[in-house]
Amino acid sequence: MERGFAPDLSGGETPAPTVVRLTARPQFLFVRGGVSVRKKSLVVQARRRNKAELEKIAGDEIGEGFTATKKIGNAVIRNRAKRRLRAGAQRLLPVLGRTGVDYVFIARQNTGTVEWTRLLDDMETALVSLGARFADEETVTG
Repeated sequence: MERGFAPDLSGGETPAPTVVRLTARPQFLFVRGGVSVRKKSLVVQARRRNKAELEKIAGDEIGEGFTATKKIGNAVIRNRAKRRLRAGAQRLLPVLGRTGVDYVFIARQNTGTVEWTRLLDDMETALVSLGARFADEETVTG
């Protein structure tokens, strides 16, 4: 399977949604106003973009941002935690993320040291839970 393609349940391949990086502080503050899921090794915040922003960008984009506060530890520890979050998001967001939604992954105290499979499990559980919340919103409003 080529990179950039997510497996399709019918056996074919469908193009994976584009994942774009959140870089500016207002983008992170916007996502903070949405919903969040807390796990032992990370916190995931998510918020659907408003209609004006969706018209300016491609409709099949997923936003991702990563942060680690100084409470986590020194720069080496914070950078390791963010690298692990980026690697996990690169693997899971194209499959479990919803288009038109921005996600912010926040490192916790043990993000840099927790077992890799545990971190992926926590991230997957959080993304599935957030996806279910956005699916519920679509059924109510749609």
